[in-house]
Amino acid sequence: MPTFSLVTLNCFGVPAPGTSARLRTLARLLDDHPASVVCLQEVQTRPYCKLLLQATTRYHAAAYEPFIHAPKGGLLTLARARIDGREFVLYRDRGLWYTPALADWLLHKGVLITRLVVHGQSVVVLNTHLTANYMGNWGRGNAYAEQEHAQLMQLAELVQAQPLDALVVVAGDFNIPRGSWLYDSFMAETRLFDPMDGSDEPTLRSRRGLPSRYLAPIDYTLLRVPALRHCHIESNRIFEEPMMLSNGRKAHLSDHVGVEVCVSWG
Repeated sequence: MPTFSLVTLNCFGVPAPGTSARLRTLARLLDDHPASVVCLQEVQTRPYCKLLLQATTRYHAAAYEPFIHAPKGGLLTLARARIDGREFVLYRDRGLWYTPALADWLLHKGVLITRLVVHGQSVVVLNTHLTANYMGNWGRGNAYAEQEHAQLMQLAELVQAQPLDALVVVAGDFNIPRGSWLYDSFMAETRLFDPMDGSDEPTLRSRRGLPSRYLAPIDYTLLRVPALRHCHIESNRIFEEPMMLSNGRKAHLSDHVGVEVCVSWG
């Protein structure tokens, strides 16, 4: 059966000891993985982007928006098939520079749109990373939550603008919990399908000093599927366990777990 699969991961590509080893190990694992497309977030330096591009030898195409110190938005999309089009859309509302959201503002967060054809089927991938909620408060009226809502509504506009005959996948680190009013309003606006709907397993790892309210499912692969015969969708979490890194240390690949989705049709 024709199959399209995608992996998304916030790869925690921030400058720190051990980051290069983690990313090099991630690249090796991705090369051995059968995913059609990989969406990465938090690729926060140009050298890390170069490392990933050079080490993922089985992904023959890549999309990113060059910027001063890193890919714009920290977004990198890898594909095994030819990429027919790419576009980066900056979020209009990127937060207040005098708050902790300055880091998000400087990274120029937005949406990386990639278009390709897989087994004759048009596919549009929207890779994104929304502004973080630095208070862990997703209630209505919270400044960070309202900013995330503005970004979600802009993202919804982009989803709705895609051709109706395309398989549309929206993937990335949304920084909002499944089941929140932000999630519900976005899903209602776009009518996307969440193959992991109902799961409350966190995709952000627990670590010392991190309040429990941050531990929520915040990474997604959301779909709009055209009329495909005998369509079957599966999704699961990946990269959950510590790995032996290229520097000989054992550690997790990121502070997030990955999410994989597979769509097959007859």
